[in-house]
This record gives sequence, C-alpha cells and structure tokens, in this order.
Amino acid sequence: MTFAVVPSLRLQPELAAEWLPRILSDEYDPRFVPASQKRGVLFGMALTERQGGSDVQANTTRAVPLGKSGAGEEYELNGHKWFCSAPMCDAFLTLAQTNKGLSCFLLPRLLPDGGHNGFHLQRLKDKLGNRSNASSEVEFRGAWARMVGEEGRGVPTIIEMVRHTRLDCAFGSAATMRRALAEALHHATFRHAFGKRLLDQPLMRNVLADLCLETEAATALALRLARGFDESPHDEGQRRFARLATAVGKYWITKRAVAVVAEALECLGGNGYVEESPLPRLYRDAPLNSIWEGSGNVQCLEMLRAVKKDAVTLEMVLQEIRAARGGNKHCDGFADRLERELADSTQLETRARPLPNF
Repeated sequence: MTFAVVPSLRLQPELAAEWLPRILSDEYDPRFVPASQKRGVLFGMALTERQGGSDVQANTTRAVPLGKSGAGEEYELNGHKWFCSAPMCDAFLTLAQTNKGLSCFLLPRLLPDGGHNGFHLQRLKDKLGNRSNASSEVEFRGAWARMVGEEGRGVPTIIEMVRHTRLDCAFGSAATMRRALAEALHHATFRHAFGKRLLDQPLMRNVLADLCLETEAATALALRLARGFDESPHDEGQRRFARLATAVGKYWITKRAVAVVAEALECLGGNGYVEESPLPRLYRDAPLNSIWEGSGNVQCLEMLRAVKKDAVTLEMVLQEIRAARGGNKHCDGFADRLERELADSTQLETRARPLPNF
C-alpha cells in the first residue's frame, strides 16, 4: 500500500511534496511520532463500510470542511470503516462523502502537533490467515484529514492506488506459488519411497511439472503487467493494456495460487499438513489476494467495464494474445474461442468468470 499510494498522492502536488520523501525512504522508522519527525513512513487504506463493502458509493462516512473546501484542504471526518488495512501505519487513504459526493482523503494517525487523531480502533479482525498483517474495524470521530484530488471524484482518485495494489496481489500470489513449489521440489528431491526418490517417480514428476508450469506462467504474467505499468505514462496503448490485463491477471493468478499451494502441500503428504511445515501458513494466506482489492466477481466486472468503455482497450489485449499465435496449438485454440466468446455480447456478465478459461 505504501508503494501503491504514490500515484494517487501525485494527483495532489503539495501533499506529494510533503509525503513522498518519507514514502520513498529505504529506512523503516518504527517510532510512534508524527510523520514529519520520521525518517520513513508506511501507508494503509480504509475504504469499505459494513453496509456497502465493494459498493463504496454506499459509504456514509461524512467529511466537513474546517475552512475552505476542495482539493488539498482540511476536513473533519466522522464515520466508520469495516476494513482498515494495516492500522499500525502512519497515514491512510480513505473515502468520505462531501456535499459534492464521495471524495478521497489523506488521514494521518497522529496530528502534526503530535496529538492523537480521531482515529479509533474498535477491534482487530480475527482472520483466517495473514494474521501478522493486522486488519481492523475503525471509527473516525472528528478525525483530521486533507482532501486528495478533486472533490466528488474520490473513486477515480483512489483507483490509482487500487490498481497498483492489484498488481502487488498478482506478484504476491506468484511469489507464494514459487515458495510452495520450492518446498515441494526440495521434499521430492531428498525423500525416498518405494526404492527411489520421489522426484524420480513418474506421477510425482507430472505433478511437479504442472506446478512448475503454473508458477512460471504466473511470474511471466505478473512481470508483463509490471511492464505495462512502467510504460503507461508515455504509451497510451500500454495504459489501456494494463487496465484490462491487470483485472484479468489479478483474477487468474490469485485464483490459481490457492490450487497450487494445495497441490504442493499434498506433495509432502501428511508432513505438509502439520504446522512444523511452512505450507499450512501459505495455504491459509493464499486466498487473501483473491479477496483483497476486489474479489473475483469485482475483477470480472472491472474487465467488462474496460471493454465496454473503450473497444481499443480490448483490442490491445487481443493483439498481445495474437502475437503468440503459431507457437502452440492449444494457445491458438484458446485465442480463437476467446474472440468468439467476446464477439457475442449476450449475457456477457453471466459468462464473465469462465472467459479466462476459454
């Protein structure tokens, strides 16, 4: 989130000038002091509320100007957030309603003068996994914050942060797959059964080969998405590609990570199911990236929005797929079926989830 907040903050130059030097610092500063006194800071986010979830337009948290209204100005926030990710951070991007609609705000945990902001932890979530990275339910009571971006344009402002965290979800899941594969390969290399190494057993070799292929594909896709992000500022085609491909890549990689970790765990047999192995923790953590920053359905809807908004966006992704034609008959068949499916606009939302499988 600290990485991903940068493009959103750059929409408000004076806030970027104040915060970016500390965000870009390579030094971790754990002190509980105002951000202005720290050598490096961390950012979290607080977007969803109990009544809306992913439907952030249903948010009820209110922001009232303390003086002037508009971009960069000071506001008081009152409301509740069902999920505040990483509440130990120094500052957060959050959403609140103003007279002009949902807007984006930078809310520090401590006030500039060192006093406590109106940021109250109600509880930490008792999560399935990812327990060492806290998630919380919070209340804003007279919380001081500054508006980021144009008033009433909170979602377009914060979507830059969301897009970059989705990229990180893809990378994190690819890394999780690689870690699980490493554990399975190590075990199969040094474990002997039925007279030879597991690695030399034909069925185990097939399983490990599949895991290698899945992991390599996830890594390649994540790196291709990253290239799209790198080139987006000066290449409109790459910007369009990244918008659509990030939703597809985040959906697919994070979904496959759960299955890959489960299969790697099985390679260790019962040993993989006990807590002395790192695989149970990986298995509990694996579903998180699929849920965070929009679960599977949200990613599919984002894909459809990108396609409907601009036909060129879809064409950029299709060009990428067509460029691989001739190398593998299965890939060619996939490309043909995908284009036929996309050409049929009837009940496209109903068919959105199977599309990556064509």
